[in-house]
Amino acid sequence: MKTKPRVVSAKNQARRLIDKLPASASWDDVMQEIYVRQKIEAGLADLNAGRRHSQASIKREFGVA
Repeated sequence: MKTKPRVVSAKNQARRLIDKLPASASWDDVMQEIYVRQKIEAGLADLNAGRRHSQASIKREFGVA
């Protein structure tokens, strides 16, 4: 029998990120952690959807030898 993957809400994920920060964390620290997490999640979603580029294609796009 297959089990469904556990879905964790963005709100709960944000709470976990904040709880891991030190008590002295600033608003900027909180925003940075959330921003980085959002970018990682978006990148993983792109990979899972087959949206990826080779290193060679990126180099060509930016004119890097």
